[in-house]
Amino acid sequence: MTVEQIYTGCLAQGAYYITSKGEAAIIDPLRETQPYLARFEKDAVKLKYIFETHFHADFVSGHIDLSKKTNAPIVYGPTAAPEFEAIIATDQQVFEIGDVKIKILHTPGHTLESACYLLIDENGKETALFSGDTLFLGDVGRPDLAQKAANMSQEDLAGMLYESLYNKILPLANDITVYPAHGAGSACGKNMMKETVDTLGNQKKTNYALNQSSKANFIAAVIDGLLPPPAYFGMNVAMNKKGYNSYDQVLATGLTALSPTAFETAAQNTGALILDTRSAAEFAQGFIPKAINIGLNGDFAPWVGAMVMDVKQAILLVTEPGKEEEAITRLSRVGFDHILGYLEGGFQTWLTEAKEIDTVNRITAEQFANEVKIGEHTVIDVRKESEYAASHVDDAYSKPLAYINQWINDIDPATHFYLHCAGGYRSMIAASILQARGYRNFSEITGGFNAIANTAVPKTDFVCQSKVL
Repeated sequence: MTVEQIYTGCLAQGAYYITSKGEAAIIDPLRETQPYLARFEKDAVKLKYIFETHFHADFVSGHIDLSKKTNAPIVYGPTAAPEFEAIIATDQQVFEIGDVKIKILHTPGHTLESACYLLIDENGKETALFSGDTLFLGDVGRPDLAQKAANMSQEDLAGMLYESLYNKILPLANDITVYPAHGAGSACGKNMMKETVDTLGNQKKTNYALNQSSKANFIAAVIDGLLPPPAYFGMNVAMNKKGYNSYDQVLATGLTALSPTAFETAAQNTGALILDTRSAAEFAQGFIPKAINIGLNGDFAPWVGAMVMDVKQAILLVTEPGKEEEAITRLSRVGFDHILGYLEGGFQTWLTEAKEIDTVNRITAEQFANEVKIGEHTVIDVRKESEYAASHVDDAYSKPLAYINQWINDIDPATHFYLHCAGGYRSMIAASILQARGYRNFSEITGGFNAIANTAVPKTDFVCQSKVL
């Protein structure tokens, strides 16, 4: 028997590959199937089952494409109602893969159909728990995502989650290995550890949610501090439940190379969003007017989902040459399938044809320190509220990037302001959105707060409330 975690850092997502005696199972696969198919061939195994822990909100699973290509059935926990053929398992049902077994534990709370998969080895020993979004390392699944579908409150769902964890998970042996569906950085939880594997015994000791004295205290603790989920989550759930276009088809369409003139025409005729995936530094120096910058070298897909929101939005890509397929793949993982093509040769071809360009007014932290007068200038900090609370520029306004659509109208276009995040990635996303919407009277600070912290600019540490614009 072998168990392998296939972890994708930019999504903070764990898929799992289990083999025994020539048979294999995959749990929560990613959208693109070819790496799995190649692995089955290399290992000389036949895929027997595709297990889904629930209808995922933060990414589009590869279950449907993988099932079509291998004829392996898709398995869900009780109450799931997908709009495609699947096995809807009963609680405690056992599936065999070679000499090992996988037992279904129905654990509703994060969603109603949520299930964990308990691995039983060749000797009959319970060895591993694939806990999906029911149990994370350091946290548990948020109980607010399925409210509408379940017609229940988040308190009701949190109560179900308590019963699932305390009645089905906590009684399991301490030496069982816990393999969660997500780690730190995922929006599916709020307090996840950076580690991606742990023992259940250690989680029993260290996980705040597993150490509550009552059901009421558990509900209060789990709900406390939850931020609104990204807008694209509901659309990803729908794709995972109803089905989606083949990834191969999405890739083939997206890999349409467009000359600058064809690219420009497509943008004008379709209303497509121009998504520039180059680094913030490259983008600031020159870009196609009204393009939005979300760099590939970062949490690309989740930020696209948070900023673009509608997965049906048509997209035209600007990438570094050779990065087109990576961009399309990562977009498809969060459901953005309507990719019309990419700028052939990258931004350099746009410059070669002397097309119109735009730039961002980017300054260094040292320039900022020399220019800014605290109390007389407007400084906007687009980091998370928790980052702002830990330390920030005196009198800066906390305006997290995730909520830019709410606060952008509060900006006075006649008043110059300074814009920063932690290192420049998020502030350039904000800068590109601001300029696309006509706001130009600002300076974005390269290096962000990390660089500002090394200057003499006055700073405030550890506050509970942010300044209102």
